[in-house]
Amino acid sequence: MHPDHPQPLRAQKALPLKGSAAVPGDKSISQRALILGALAEGETRITGLLESGDVHSTAGALRGFGAELTQAAPGQWRVKGTGVGNWQNPKAALDFGNSGTGSRLVMGAMATTPITAVFTGDASLRSRPMARVVEPLLAFGVRYEGQGSKALMPLTLHGAKDAAAIQTTVAVASAQVKSALLLAALNAKGASRISQGTLTRDHTEKMLSAFGAKISVQPSGAGEEIILEGRVPLQGTAVEVPRDPSSAAFPMVAALIVPGSEISLPAILLNPRRTGLIDTLLEMGARIDITNRRISGGEEIGDLTVRHSELHGVEVPAERAPSMIDEYPILSVAAAFARGKTVMRGLEELRVKESDRLDAIARGLEQNGVAFEIENDDLIVNRTGSNGVPGGGRVSTHMDHRIAMSFLTMGLASRQPVTVDDVAMIATSFPEYRDLMAGLGAVMEAP
Repeated sequence: MHPDHPQPLRAQKALPLKGSAAVPGDKSISQRALILGALAEGETRITGLLESGDVHSTAGALRGFGAELTQAAPGQWRVKGTGVGNWQNPKAALDFGNSGTGSRLVMGAMATTPITAVFTGDASLRSRPMARVVEPLLAFGVRYEGQGSKALMPLTLHGAKDAAAIQTTVAVASAQVKSALLLAALNAKGASRISQGTLTRDHTEKMLSAFGAKISVQPSGAGEEIILEGRVPLQGTAVEVPRDPSSAAFPMVAALIVPGSEISLPAILLNPRRTGLIDTLLEMGARIDITNRRISGGEEIGDLTVRHSELHGVEVPAERAPSMIDEYPILSVAAAFARGKTVMRGLEELRVKESDRLDAIARGLEQNGVAFEIENDDLIVNRTGSNGVPGGGRVSTHMDHRIAMSFLTMGLASRQPVTVDDVAMIATSFPEYRDLMAGLGAVMEAP
């Protein structure tokens, strides 16, 4: 991916979508499996790992700390870790490409190890604020030099020696910030207590337990308190990565808005803190059947059947945002085809994603004739007349994979084709996207 060599793509109105969509492994769990494997003693064997640009960037950075990571076959990896607190000084800057999750979690993982590392990435990642992660890590005694008040990359992080446990409350509803603090607490002396006022993704907590960490979680008001005992060795284990609900969102919404469609999505992660989009679509009248619910690797998964549906607008409360923060771009597309008004509240976190996603969504809707309003951090989408979404726009993706895939989805059901200015970055999370969608019957081609 390079901004000087964009790859535009156009999606046009599709015939009914049919078939099975085997989306890739979950990115959040893939990233955490590699990082905890690199911190553990012994060998971790991972199956179903997402083979994407983001995950490969994180793997490369972990090798810089002395962990051994090898690919046995597509999706099957072996990680030989160093043990907690035993990472080495990298010999070169760590290039995380477009991986915000990987870079922020690794900052936490090295924060209580007395080494120094330089973090950098592509143009998009270098524009994303890192202060929201490194400032909370100061409680452990770390030091850093970043670019400006937002601590942009390139950023130099100096880990703390003999760090002590902390007691803190996460100021933002961010699983990345919470996870960075938990990973830092692994090598701090004593029991750290990390509280959050809003429930966020809990993949890190579940996986820490699977690796042998001494961790407990207890309710606290609308949130919870997590207690983690530091300097307890992690042991390598087997990790099976379920399929990513964030990637499943694109064929799912496509099937809902393209008349006559019916598709299946096997083995999708159904962690309750990741199903906000499914819950919202069901409220909107979506025909989504979930069968064969089961537990795999400590996480609930299930098989989905999705059929074309007549959607109607709903109000999405702010407290649901953490369970679907990556899905608001595609939800805005579903809302454009729904009867009435859809109100999405509390979207401030979208402003610090791969792009200012709230603004990128608004501009994409505008380019394609969809009526909307933004009130502070709320997005309100109104159906545009009875003839459906006009389409015909060319959308600026701002190097954001979810913006690209969302508006390509719109083009499959709008009156006129929709073009996005670049799709190269889709490989960061969903390298199989174009082939998978073509297999369902979607038509996407260079403009």
